[in-house]
Amino acid sequence: MTFIIDNGAYTVKAGFSANTPTIIPNCIMKAKSERRRPFVGNQIDDCRDASGLFYMLPFQKGYLVNWDVQKTVWDYILSKECCSVNLNQGSVVLTEPLFNFAPIQEAAAEIFFEEYECQSLLQINTTTLSYYNYKSTHPQCKACIVVDSGYSFTHIVPYINGTKSKIGIRRIDVGGKLLTNHLKEIISYRQLHVMDETYVINQVKEDSCFVSQDFYKDMELAKQKIDNNSIVKDYVLPDYTTLRRGFLKNPEPNCEQQTLRLNNERFAIPEILFNPSDVGIKQMGIPEAIMDSIKAHEEETWPHLLLNVIITGGNAKFPGFRDRLYKELRSLAPEEFAINVIMPPRPDTYAWEGGKALCNEPTFNSLVVTREEYDENGPALCCEKFRL
Repeated sequence: MTFIIDNGAYTVKAGFSANTPTIIPNCIMKAKSERRRPFVGNQIDDCRDASGLFYMLPFQKGYLVNWDVQKTVWDYILSKECCSVNLNQGSVVLTEPLFNFAPIQEAAAEIFFEEYECQSLLQINTTTLSYYNYKSTHPQCKACIVVDSGYSFTHIVPYINGTKSKIGIRRIDVGGKLLTNHLKEIISYRQLHVMDETYVINQVKEDSCFVSQDFYKDMELAKQKIDNNSIVKDYVLPDYTTLRRGFLKNPEPNCEQQTLRLNNERFAIPEILFNPSDVGIKQMGIPEAIMDSIKAHEEETWPHLLLNVIITGGNAKFPGFRDRLYKELRSLAPEEFAINVIMPPRPDTYAWEGGKALCNEPTFNSLVVTREEYDENGPALCCEKFRL
């Protein structure tokens, strides 16, 4: 039995290949109200007051740097409290970032072979798992492009004839973390100091934001008075006694609950994915980066890549994301080529499902490093075998 761990910087998706994944926040949190007790992963659901949380994250700028925190989260995932797993009988598929550093790769292999005593290990990028997932349902596909917009970065990775094309990989330094932080700054400047409320504002972002199909038109609409403005909404903040998570509602003149009034923030935040220069990041937006990636290849591959654009990662869940991406790609791409942007039903667990598809491939056993190979060659073998 293979245990798949999609080890994201924001959440870990973990579970046996025969089951569905459990989604666990990849961090340790401490609350003001319960200072002594750290909350690991989804233990945060037990916290009585999740305002002003202090986060300890294993990832910084997209790479695993805090091993104590990561090991604590992994211990929790494997414990009876969460997935109840004993790895010494099975294989592990563990995701890692693109262009991962060799020492990080070696340290992860060491933990899984020496501490958890797994029988075999495969370290692989999430985009490759997404490719396997897509290939399992579209066997005729010759080339595709995976857009993975996660917590730290957005990556654009083309696959041609089953191989990752390095010349076409593009990275945009915009992810969910930057969007949440920018929303905190805007709300703190305009209404209420929320710089310590990462957990709550992240929920505000998830519940309120959408991708505009016409930014300037929506901007004009957001300037209107409340009666003529369909964008303005109030977000009722949680009080952690009667309400655990906030919600969006139409503005009311005399509301007794504590609310945030959200207007153009609702679409200006996700707009950064399409125009990073809005916050001073001198990089292309997602549509331009996709076209730049495609144009790095020979022209005969262009129609195949444009027909198979797969969007994954948590940011793909913003309403309107797929439609806006299609619209912009259509205006940038040569008009003789058809375009198809595929949005999976669950873009955040799509890579994990790809791990499931990969486990059933006949080639799976040739991809892993076994315990015997590890004992003979040490963690350096994992670096050699799993290099990008």
